Amino acid sequence: MATNGRYFVQFRRRREGRTDYYQRQRLIVSGRNRMVIRKTNRHIIIQLVAAAMEGDYTLVHVNSKELLDFGYKGYLGNTPAAYLTGMLFAVRAQKAGYEGGIADIGLQVASAGARVFAAVKGAIEAGFEVPCGESILPDDDRCNGSVIAEYDERYADLAENVEAVKDAIMKELE
Repeated sequence: MATNGRYFVQFRRRREGRTDYYQRQRLIVSGRNRMVIRKTNRHIIIQLVAAAMEGDYTLVHVNSKELLDFGYKGYLGNTPAAYLTGMLFAVRAQKAGYEGGIADIGLQVASAGARVFAAVKGAIEAGFEVPCGESILPDDDRCNGSVIAEYDERYADLAENVEAVKDAIMKELE
């Protein structure tokens, strides 16, 4: 415990393992808006966040639950859902007047082909500018659901459903 004056108590969110303040500082100092991607057990949540001295402001918010309005029939927490949520986020951000941002994946481990990078790929393909290397993005088979359809016959038509939802989302941009 604290036995001398040099003991430093970490911030509460750091103690809880919820915030990496070094990464957050680098993202905020850049001066660009952040594309915050968070995954839960059932959903993918993407927000466009601007930092200010008073706190962060959410400019655009999209949840994968909104894909049901476009006719999506798959699970809302998998890679195709993350890809489509990224596309929907990009369309809504562009309609609100925002052209780009920096991907903020939080404490998620940056492994190639992860769901958070499927969301980034969806946003890039919809025209939102996010600096990201091509090698870390998942391939098209994972994004359109072909890999899921190979091992689960209940989702045999997932690739066609993803294409239909993608077209419906892109119509919203027009």
